[in-house]
Amino acid sequence: MKKTVTKLIHILLPLALGVFLVYYAFSKFTPAQIEEMLMHFKGANYSYILIASIFSVVSLWARAHRWKYALNYMGYTSSTATNFMAINIGYLMNLTVPRSGEVSRALVLQKYQQIPFDKSFGSIVSERVVDLICLLLCVLTALILQYEVLKDFLLRYVPVEQLLEVALLALGVFGVVIAAFLFLTWKPILFVKRKLKGLIEGVNSIFKMPAKRAFLCYTLLIWGGYIATFYFGTLALQETSGLTFPMIMSAFIAGSFAVSFTNGGFGAFPLIVAELLVLYHISSVAGTAFGWILWTTQTAIVVVLGALSFFLLPLYHTRRK
Repeated sequence: MKKTVTKLIHILLPLALGVFLVYYAFSKFTPAQIEEMLMHFKGANYSYILIASIFSVVSLWARAHRWKYALNYMGYTSSTATNFMAINIGYLMNLTVPRSGEVSRALVLQKYQQIPFDKSFGSIVSERVVDLICLLLCVLTALILQYEVLKDFLLRYVPVEQLLEVALLALGVFGVVIAAFLFLTWKPILFVKRKLKGLIEGVNSIFKMPAKRAFLCYTLLIWGGYIATFYFGTLALQETSGLTFPMIMSAFIAGSFAVSFTNGGFGAFPLIVAELLVLYHISSVAGTAFGWILWTTQTAIVVVLGALSFFLLPLYHTRRK
């Protein structure tokens, strides 16, 4: 009963936050502005949205192929197609329970490729570390190109002092845990060490693999695809089509953080992107319309590919036997 309640909270709380953000965003608009927003939806050039969607799928495929390098280093084989469907299922699961997608990906490989859960999950954790580094590099690039604009935006919307306090607390807890693992010999800790051995091997795989250059190339393809998706999305509306590369990077970073810290960006992505675009003299109506068009199409891709992967994955492996 307790597990069921906890699971429902994990699902409903992010959804409730998303619903609140949607209500908050639209409560600021008059009926005339909402009508104007609908006109933006109708007048958008969906050819550019199609191109953006293609880049989005290419990024997914590149992530699936990149995963093979870490798995191969540990002595396991998994096809790009299996990895692709596992990732699609994982992203779909993330729309329900945040961060459940990583577990789902590892479970898929355990079921269909007989790859131990701890090792595949460890490789996913290492991927996330690389993605975090890439995101921070994008943030640094945006700050260099648009420092004054982003400084005001961050000071207005990001609780910097609270984040620093949380970061210091997290570092302290992390230090205590590491010290306990290194110096204590209690049976519970030794048991956890044995269980974490495979996880640590998976995490270390990307740092020890021989195919580092190929891994880096596919990482650049993934993040280049993300930026291209956002760029072609801006071309769909006349009001956002004139944004320069520095402006696009700033909005891209804002949207990325919205997706990272909420349930797939539901409610948050259009709101935060629109708020940032206001700084570039894009009306909140047009900015919100752009945010919803891009978020809706990207979420539709996740839902469609995730649902298809659930159906096709068993058939794919049945035919291969």
